[in-house]
Amino acid sequence: MVGSIGWIGYMASLGCWRSGRSAGSFFIVVLMSAHHAAAENDSQKTSTGWVITIGGSTEYGPSYPGADRGSLGFIPSFDIRRMDEPADYSAPDDNIDYTLLEFSGVEFGPVAGFRPGRSTSDDRRLSGLQKVDWAIDAGAFLQYWPVEDKVRLRVETRQALWGGEGLLADFAADWFLPVTDKLVLSAGGRASVANGAYMNTNFSVTPAESAANGRVDAFDADGGLKSLGVAVAATYNISQVWSAQVYYKYDRLLNDAADSPITSVLGSPDQSIIGVSLTRSFEISF
Repeated sequence: MVGSIGWIGYMASLGCWRSGRSAGSFFIVVLMSAHHAAAENDSQKTSTGWVITIGGSTEYGPSYPGADRGSLGFIPSFDIRRMDEPADYSAPDDNIDYTLLEFSGVEFGPVAGFRPGRSTSDDRRLSGLQKVDWAIDAGAFLQYWPVEDKVRLRVETRQALWGGEGLLADFAADWFLPVTDKLVLSAGGRASVANGAYMNTNFSVTPAESAANGRVDAFDADGGLKSLGVAVAATYNISQVWSAQVYYKYDRLLNDAADSPITSVLGSPDQSIIGVSLTRSFEISF
């Protein structure tokens, strides 16, 4: 199962986001195709097919990590699974993934996501501070359903491939409630941990940057727990092929992510995202 839209709402550069999503999709699809080909040869299946879901979301959220100013943007979404694979519930902030291994409710596979950049086009008060380039990150995900189709535990660990630096580990615990055959509600807690390279890129201020900016003091950010938060969503299946979703995510930056003057002076530790999405599914048989 490939996850649908990523949660990241920092939309300073829509063009970069679209390029990043395409690259991430290509990465996952290549791995997916190789895995499926091997599985098909082993099982000698006589027919194959895919369910492809495409769509997009409009969401409003911080312009960059730690920002107190938001921006509105469009985020394309992509999902693909085998026709014989049941559709799983997913959260709005799942990144693009594909399950390579599945056993007793445990799923494991590659995952790819997007990281936003930061520049003075987002906020002129950032003048003199290091520009942060957008980036694609990739890694692995592991999830477990202690209660099938109701409670899901998930972790994604992703390393930046270029542009923005560092390693992120995102933890989620979600509860899914089918209200009717068409409506599903979900809610869950979030925690995010970042290493020193990520924190230094996004939250440190060198003495030279401090002098050039004139508003913030020098600050050396260390790795650790970056944020805690919650995510809620309501998904409505309009028909067998059309689906709509509204979602909200709140994160509270902690430790050095909150103490950094980029957050405490120029921004805010309170990070909220709200969005609406629409998707359509297609079946492709071979």
